[in-house]
Amino acid sequence: MTNFLDKTQWQHLVAGVTGGVVSALVLHPLDLAKIRLQVNEGTGVIACRPKTTGTIQTLYEIVQCRGLRGLYLGFTPNAIGAGSSWGLYFFFYESLKRFAQRGDKTKSLTTNQYLTFAALSGVITLSIVNPIWVIKTRLCLQYEKVTKSFPKSQITNPSLVIHSQSTWHALHNLWIHEGFAGLYRGYVPGLFGVSHGAIQFMFYEHFKNSYNTRYRGRSVSEKLSAVEYLTFSSTSKLIAAVITYPYQVIRSRMQDQHRKYDGVTDVIRQLWRLVSFYFKFN
Repeated sequence: MTNFLDKTQWQHLVAGVTGGVVSALVLHPLDLAKIRLQVNEGTGVIACRPKTTGTIQTLYEIVQCRGLRGLYLGFTPNAIGAGSSWGLYFFFYESLKRFAQRGDKTKSLTTNQYLTFAALSGVITLSIVNPIWVIKTRLCLQYEKVTKSFPKSQITNPSLVIHSQSTWHALHNLWIHEGFAGLYRGYVPGLFGVSHGAIQFMFYEHFKNSYNTRYRGRSVSEKLSAVEYLTFSSTSKLIAAVITYPYQVIRSRMQDQHRKYDGVTDVIRQLWRLVSFYFKFN
């Protein structure tokens, strides 16, 4: 175990945390709009739910009601979740990869090994940070139209009674009203989402290694330029996003405090009644 830890690339942990926080800071408004669109039926079933159907319209409505600060509703758990997720993911992934390479950084692993290590890293990370993602989703779904006169007949979840304003309050209310099970809402579809990171890293490693060995004629351990990193990482991210996006819709709906579903199959059944899985892919 000591030898295993000695080979861990700690810089990947720091880089992952930093990158996760920075990306959350820059992209949170779009993430906020994405979550709201993912759960929006556009049918008026939920009285407090806006009927907006586009990203720009959703962001405009938030700014109109809350000001520019409203674009960062739920930012704190997003920053914590993104930073810890990417930091832990890189940490476990690089640890497993170094362990398999037995100290030889120039050793190229198989596609199945990359896929397995990425999947294992994703499962471990999700098990740790899933509660943070539940809180993030619920803070993002604090709608501007919710009032004190909100009809009790529309309340399907006790935690909705208290209009949470902070990460701590949301976590406290979630634990009090829903217990341990509430902290892990959306965990099952999240496991399917692990394939996102696995697919992304599999393609990334394949692109990087093929580029280094076949095109540049050098070792797989050679570092890439900033442009090369950006090209391979963005391409692999796009491929993974297109393949796995449906799970994000399912997870967001299961974590939504305004609706109650009887598991993953119930979410899928109701989704197919409304739109295809990719209808709201922006």
